[in-house]
Amino acid sequence: MAYILLLIGFGLLIKGADLFVDGSSNIARLLRVPPILIGLTIVAFGTSSPEATVSILAALQGNAEVSLGNVVGSNIFNITLVVGIAAFLYPLMVESETTKKEIPFTLLASGALLVLISDIELQGLSDNSLTRSDGIIFLLFLSIFMYYVIEVGLKSRKDSQEEPLPSNIKWGKNIGLTLAGLAAIIFGGDMVVDSGTAIALDLGMSKTLVGLTIIAIGTSLPELVTSISAALKKESGIALGNVVGSNIFNILFVLGASAVVTPLPVNGKIFTDVMIMIALSLLLLLFSRTHYKIGKREGFILLTMYIVYLVFIILRN
Repeated sequence: MAYILLLIGFGLLIKGADLFVDGSSNIARLLRVPPILIGLTIVAFGTSSPEATVSILAALQGNAEVSLGNVVGSNIFNITLVVGIAAFLYPLMVESETTKKEIPFTLLASGALLVLISDIELQGLSDNSLTRSDGIIFLLFLSIFMYYVIEVGLKSRKDSQEEPLPSNIKWGKNIGLTLAGLAAIIFGGDMVVDSGTAIALDLGMSKTLVGLTIIAIGTSLPELVTSISAALKKESGIALGNVVGSNIFNILFVLGASAVVTPLPVNGKIFTDVMIMIALSLLLLLFSRTHYKIGKREGFILLTMYIVYLVFIILRN
């Protein structure tokens, strides 16, 4: 039954992503805003919902390692495997605003996470943790980011006000497609995580390894299938915006909300993973600045890095 549910889950993910990309890219046209902004907001928030669900439930159950590990692992997966596969399928064109503001904002959020969990080193406390105050700081950072995105959206809408809209694009139909696609993505992702975990435990994998691999990968499957679908449809703005936006939401919203629910103690091992996440964000920024395109070569490098990271965490645990 677990294998059947796994296949059904993958089917829902793939079909859901197809509907979601179609609906959200048409909504971008109706709103007269660039697809990258829809990728950074609606698509990113939607595909980050599995991480939010898993991390907040883990926080409520007192399992902080799952909350923090899920977010950091998912962000590393997004930068390496999601961008890598999408770029390998179709070169991702990068807008200058993305390299100047959005990716640097990801770095800012990642740097803030490193600072806020370093209580022993920076404040001389007896242990490291993400407190409720830290969670509120993350949510304030998120409000600044949302203000920026809305302002850019209003400006681009004003600039494109004169452009005619295709008559065959309707609000109701595309909102319906987007919501149906999002529901399929969330339910499909949940089925893949549950059935995949059951299969992995049955095969003898430890719970720690399952958390670092299957749960982190499983909750990032919506980002993966959405970005692949967007790349195949040559919607590189949504493909890249989805990853950048999801990483920002994962740190600022998911960890912010989880820490506000209950303070999260920090395992010392996670510092290495956070530093890897920051290094990979810097690499993504560097790749984005090369001719404002992430091509097959950069995609292959990112894919290789994920394999190296996976081997590292398996050997470490």
